[in-house]
Amino acid sequence: MDSYRQNDRRRRGVPLSDLDPALTEISRKVIGCAIEVHKALGPGYSADVYRNALKIELDREEIGHKQGHAFDVQYDERVVGETVADMYIADRFVVDVRAYHGEIGSEERSGLRAVLRAGDLELGLIINFGERRLKDGLVRVLNPDKIESLRSSDEGEHEDDDHDEDDEE
Repeated sequence: MDSYRQNDRRRRGVPLSDLDPALTEISRKVIGCAIEVHKALGPGYSADVYRNALKIELDREEIGHKQGHAFDVQYDERVVGETVADMYIADRFVVDVRAYHGEIGSEERSGLRAVLRAGDLELGLIINFGERRLKDGLVRVLNPDKIESLRSSDEGEHEDDDHDEDDEE
């Protein structure tokens, strides 16, 4: 394997198993809802149409959601603005709804990652209903800062547990 592919794998290297299983399950349900919307409507409508249809499916599946949810953007411990998520799902992650034919690029990923950082969230989904096959328009975006902080806190808990065992002996 050439070094480009190795670097690409390292960059994308957070498996679903590293995420909270409850979060993964909710995201799978949301994707299922998006698939139902895409089957019924197909590509060609505006993002608002898909957002509204997805809302109906989320309600049907009893998945909590908020449209147009704002997150404060902080700098130096001060609020300097806000960023708005298309949909905030179950108070756990965000969905960015798109409706154009074409590949999801770095601009869309960076924009969603900024929302994730502002909301201190680990996962976001870009769902582009403009593709003929919805799976070509699904992109999972992670907040590496949040995932790293979760890993660090998990490791810290384990280190404390080990330390407590040593104290007992």
